[in-house]
Amino acid sequence: MEKFEYTPTGVCAKKIEFEMEDGKLYNVKFTGGCAGNTAAISKLLEGADASHTVEILKGNLCGFKNTSCADQLARGIEKALEQ
Repeated sequence: MEKFEYTPTGVCAKKIEFEMEDGKLYNVKFTGGCAGNTAAISKLLEGADASHTVEILKGNLCGFKNTSCADQLARGIEKALEQ
């Protein structure tokens, strides 16, 4: 299983960590952000298809911001998939 770390911008979360194996997501962890929301995202994505997750979460906004923790996770996953 390969570990990834992404530093988000424009959101309250300071770091997003996740693991991928065979195109599936595991152990998604946010440092900072809205604890309830990020914990729920982490639970929902355990074992989820990484590419499909990007399709669902990319472009999701938080209030007046032009991004969100979910959108930033999608961007981090995209970068990981490109490697």
